[in-house]
Amino acid sequence: MAQVTDDCFAFGNRPMRIEEATALIAERMPVLAGIETVPLHAADGRIAAEDVLARHDLPPFANSAVDGYAVRHADLAPAGESVLPVSGRLAAGAAAGAGAIAGAVRIFTGAPMPPGADTVFMQEDVRAEGDRVVLPPGLKPGANARPAGEDLARGALAIPAGRRLRPADLALAAATGHGALAVRRRLRVALFSTGDELAEPGSELRPGAIHDSNRLLLGALLARLGVAVSDLGILRDEPASLAARLAEAARDHDVVLTSGGVSVGEEDHVKGAVESLGQLVLWRLAIKPGRPVAVGLVHGTPFVGLPGNPVAVYVTLLFVVRPLLARLGGASPEAPLPWPVRSAFAYRKKAGRREFVRVCLARAADGGLEARKFPRDGAGVLTSLTGSDGLVELPDAATAVAPGESLAYYPHALLW
Repeated sequence: MAQVTDDCFAFGNRPMRIEEATALIAERMPVLAGIETVPLHAADGRIAAEDVLARHDLPPFANSAVDGYAVRHADLAPAGESVLPVSGRLAAGAAAGAGAIAGAVRIFTGAPMPPGADTVFMQEDVRAEGDRVVLPPGLKPGANARPAGEDLARGALAIPAGRRLRPADLALAAATGHGALAVRRRLRVALFSTGDELAEPGSELRPGAIHDSNRLLLGALLARLGVAVSDLGILRDEPASLAARLAEAARDHDVVLTSGGVSVGEEDHVKGAVESLGQLVLWRLAIKPGRPVAVGLVHGTPFVGLPGNPVAVYVTLLFVVRPLLARLGGASPEAPLPWPVRSAFAYRKKAGRREFVRVCLARAADGGLEARKFPRDGAGVLTSLTGSDGLVELPDAATAVAPGESLAYYPHALLW
């Protein structure tokens, strides 16, 4: 596996703002994912490894945008109706021929424009009278005709390197002559939960135990980010075995990701295990929920330890892990764009940290959208994720939110 040097990943030890952490990731982390070529049908969600250029004009020839009649605009009467003989018929897939147009040619959507023709009348706007057609006045030159290269010229950039490919990108690649694309290999992420209190989902709970929900949450969200996830189960609170399993995972993966065990309690052993295997370079982030976030290296493999509470896991995956994976995987930055919404609640916070509050959207009396705070704040309240529509972001310097204030809103449905 590709490795990262300790010095390139040195963040420091103070609580760090989100922008500082992501900027350092972008500046200092190398792309780890290699390159492979896959057919278009297998490229959805992958990262383009190279610029994709159009192999021919799009469209490759001038063609009709409608069913109708193709003419030379110069043949039309300067005023009033024009009457032209119908001299031919062209359907999609036919060759336009070499002879210059004479009169009007019956043409169908997608068919090549006949030589010399530059304008198409829609069939519903004309009258056919035997072997002639009566054309109304007022149509502009070039109407309803699509020139060659209207969308893209040959050699033009169709898809930039670093783009996370979407279905429309695949269609564009196909339309410009490609059958396969060079993409970044999927990052391999080792996923653990930590803690003696955790039980596998569906199992009987012993006294003091809880079911592990974080691995399910993280695994599903990571899959939506296009990485290959290895679910490696639960790490128990035993320092030696915990360190051994982290080291083993680091040998076969591009990133090691855990949840829980990164705070400063006596039973939080992840921090010490990482320090024994490599370097811990960040473990406090100026964010709520989610302050205890550990970033470091395990035998040269990037490591991220997320908090144990599920809402903190969700927030830190979105704003810390996502940009890290994008960088390692060769993707262009993909910072989610918030929507402006009005606050329907009052709230107080500490200055110096970013806070993300779970909200539901509602229609206000004036028709605008307003954000209503979910009733419970706790970072362990899973129903605050299932019962809310998204997150609102409260800036680091802010100390209060008032009703009617504009807030930055991130909808759950569009984040992943």
